[in-house]
Amino acid sequence: MFSSFGDTILVEVGLHAGFEATTEVANDLIIAHGISAAIPLHSDRLESNSVKVILITLKYKHTIEDASLGFYRSSVHNDNSLFSTVKDYLAVEKGWFSPYLFASGRRPIIPRSMKPDVIFCHGPFLSGDYKIGERLLAESASSICLAEAPPPASTPPGEPDQGHHFSLGIPDIPKLTMLTRSRTPSPEPQLAAVPHPPAPRRIVIMVLGLRPHRVGVWTSSQRPSESVMNYILLSGAPAIVVPAKLGAPLLAWDSLTLEEIWKIELPPDGGASPSGQFEGVVKVLFEYLDMCIDWERVVVPSAPASKAPESPPTAPEDLDPKKFVKRALEVLLVAAVRSGASKEVKKEVDKERSGIAMWRIP
Repeated sequence: MFSSFGDTILVEVGLHAGFEATTEVANDLIIAHGISAAIPLHSDRLESNSVKVILITLKYKHTIEDASLGFYRSSVHNDNSLFSTVKDYLAVEKGWFSPYLFASGRRPIIPRSMKPDVIFCHGPFLSGDYKIGERLLAESASSICLAEAPPPASTPPGEPDQGHHFSLGIPDIPKLTMLTRSRTPSPEPQLAAVPHPPAPRRIVIMVLGLRPHRVGVWTSSQRPSESVMNYILLSGAPAIVVPAKLGAPLLAWDSLTLEEIWKIELPPDGGASPSGQFEGVVKVLFEYLDMCIDWERVVVPSAPASKAPESPPTAPEDLDPKKFVKRALEVLLVAAVRSGASKEVKKEVDKERSGIAMWRIP
């Protein structure tokens, strides 16, 4: 199945996709039993029995240049230095998302001696990045939406805007009176048009796998003026949508690969994990997103009407948007950890080129 978005991206979804094309709203995973309830660790909806492989061609026109990268290290570490020791100097897992940038003409320069928790990119900007993020969200099996969807683009009724058209008025021919000439009238001053305020943006967070166009050959994904790459979505991992602050990064990814995430020990029902690693990864993601989310625009989901009579009244502190975002991140991480038990996921996904990625979208 093919679809195109203007001259920006071309999408091909396999005929034997692992799950339905429509995205199911999964807000009830974080609200069905109250915000203080245990994480649904054993929910069947968080089990990834299948994957969806999407081949996307991203077209661009700029020349190859360095990507504007930034690095974030969380406060959960005792050592808050971004630079690693000699022992970790050869670690390259943190750049698992780099092929996406490299294939689209943006060189990701990540020093090997650095050990960030999250790597983010501010540019160069491609409109295709927005399209890819939106398409991956649309193709996800489920989503947790904590932000309002943008209104559909439409032309406002009324007369067309004349502010962008310059008309030259021809003044009247002056009359000669006693060999005197009247002065040509000056044009009327016009006020400059007030620029429109920037449109609000969102951030989509998801578990994602990357695969080159030809298996094992990453250079096959970089073609002249276009990037051709396979994106792999898991059936049990919901996408999270949150409102973005002005100036939020264009792209970001957690430095942990799916191979490392599979080793995380899940907490027991209603308790904490013995090692504390699960809570630490959630805190890393939350601390980073805390700087990127426009908290005033977070939409707190409400419980379904059918469950409302059975649920106790919601306390005011349970409506804290930060609790909902943190809860959604916990659900996403649980789904990522549990995907390691799926034979289909291990067969289709490159565990060293997969992890948690984020796109800024309209």
